[in-house]
Amino acid sequence: MSTESIQQQIDKLEKQKDDILAQLVSLKRQRTNNEQIKNYELLDFAGNSVSLLDMFGDKNDLIVIHNMGKGCNYCTLWADGFNGFAKPFADRAAFVLVSPDSPEVQQEFAESRGWTFQMASSQGSTFTSELGFSEFKDGKQYYAPGYSTFRKNPDGSITRAAYDYFGPGDLYCAVWHIFELLPEGVENWHPKKVYA
Repeated sequence: MSTESIQQQIDKLEKQKDDILAQLVSLKRQRTNNEQIKNYELLDFAGNSVSLLDMFGDKNDLIVIHNMGKGCNYCTLWADGFNGFAKPFADRAAFVLVSPDSPEVQQEFAESRGWTFQMASSQGSTFTSELGFSEFKDGKQYYAPGYSTFRKNPDGSITRAAYDYFGPGDLYCAVWHIFELLPEGVENWHPKKVYA
């Protein structure tokens, strides 16, 4: 097969992919039907109560990362990547990473990673479970990583605009897609807390 023919196939598939992704984004926005949610109370690094409305700051839009906490290497990888985008995120919308870890654990871990984005603990809150990112079964709490986007309305109410889940190879972590074009691809690579 000629290089030109391969490039034509690539161009065609890229266009199809772009069209499908646009449809997916539209459906994900429709999935919540702009559900109104309550003004949850979470905890800042000092252990003080901080409301979801407080997290918007001077923005009308808020991105909340649902992170599984310090124990998850994959969530750490995503957060390391988001740290590089902290300034662009903050320019467009408020950005907060929420995990079930205690405020003390969050602060220590954030400092060890050099994370500069805002964090909040969902410890003692139903925020994560009510938004569909954790469930209690077999006597244990199970968490799922992902994110939700929110809009602060003029009347002070909050609506969830959309959400999605994270997983290896997803659109939210460039590492997987860069590795795919290596000769052996991802080749069973897994994230670590510390790299040689």
